[in-house]
Amino acid sequence: MNTTAAALYPAGARSQSRKAVVAGTIGHILEWYDFAVYGYVALHIAAHFFPSHDETASLLASFAAFGIGFLARPLGGLVFGRLGDKKGRRAVLLATLLLMAASTCLIGLVPTYASIGIAAPLLLALARLAQGFSAGGETTAAAAFIVEWAPAGRRGLYGSFQQVGSATGLLLGTLVVAVLTSLLPKEAMSEWGWRIPFLIGAILAPVGFIIRRSVDETPVFEKVQHTAAAPRAGSAKSLKPVLQAFCFTLFWSVGFYFFLSYMPTFAQRQLKLDGSTVFWISTAASLAYIACIPVFGAASDRFGRRPVLLGSCAGFTLVSIPLFSMLAATPTAAGYLVAVLIAAIMLAMYTGPAAATLSELFPARNRSTGMAVGYSLSTLVFGGFTPFIATWLIAHFGTPLAPIYYVVACAIAGGLSILWIPETARLSIDH
Repeated sequence: MNTTAAALYPAGARSQSRKAVVAGTIGHILEWYDFAVYGYVALHIAAHFFPSHDETASLLASFAAFGIGFLARPLGGLVFGRLGDKKGRRAVLLATLLLMAASTCLIGLVPTYASIGIAAPLLLALARLAQGFSAGGETTAAAAFIVEWAPAGRRGLYGSFQQVGSATGLLLGTLVVAVLTSLLPKEAMSEWGWRIPFLIGAILAPVGFIIRRSVDETPVFEKVQHTAAAPRAGSAKSLKPVLQAFCFTLFWSVGFYFFLSYMPTFAQRQLKLDGSTVFWISTAASLAYIACIPVFGAASDRFGRRPVLLGSCAGFTLVSIPLFSMLAATPTAAGYLVAVLIAAIMLAMYTGPAAATLSELFPARNRSTGMAVGYSLSTLVFGGFTPFIATWLIAHFGTPLAPIYYVVACAIAGGLSILWIPETARLSIDH
């Protein structure tokens, strides 16, 4: 029996479901806008905060600062996850939005190494840690909030808009950086223009806060407050879905960060493509990705989560190496466009059903905590340091194709994780 928000809370449920999608999505836009911007201006951040005679070492330090934010994700996931299970999903969404906005603004304002010395990279790392702490609760709280408000038989579609929020944030980040790169001289962009996108990001916070305050707590959360307790935390029954979530998130995280965050840097450094051209191509790929996410989310409602997810893993495993081998042999803008468009469509097959799948693995009483811990730990281990790992692999093996083999290995691991978890599309989520 597929019990849903509409059945539990029929009065105004459709209106609240739609508002929940907007509320859950807008904070995600801010979170991933910042992540996108950091990836796109990483070369400028490297020069100002991690000066070095070795460009690769400087870039590695910049991506290490990017990855350090993920160290705080498990702690943020645990803190906000427990808060979400005790006080509600809505309370978490309000808190994480404010923290994310403050830390994003800090990155845009912090002085450079030339101005304040070692304090500059330390402040940058502090801002990234605050962002990671916030993101540890934001991602899974938004997923649970949207999915628990979804109408009958549409959890995959509604949950997919969480990932639409991620992609929209990336798109906005791409557009802002592309416009600035096109309009500003290279010297101005390197000197101060890179700060502008971070300051723009803080503008989204007041709007998002107002929208989130206007939505009620989920009816699923309200129901479980009056039911018997779920299995004790730490028991084998409660740990199994956490391990499943950890494995399920592996490829989701690596694929997302590699193709939508690291690829612009890859195209400029390894393929020697013009920065402005790369950013506009990334914009086209983001648009294709956004358009496909709800399609595959809806497909998972009709055909089940596992067939759609396995299709993505199989596609990456079979296509990635020959596709990028041809691109490396003949690095052109047209070839890069084809490669990232194909990658975006295949990635949407995984991320479209992902939020619903992750939410459906857990009982309602422990959903926020279980999702946050499993997702955050996997993102820490595999996702956040993907740009760093990719840069290191290229430097170590001397070939731009080295990171592609890493992505393919993660796709295979993702496929195995899908075979482990149950089909969840028809399960009830209100117990």
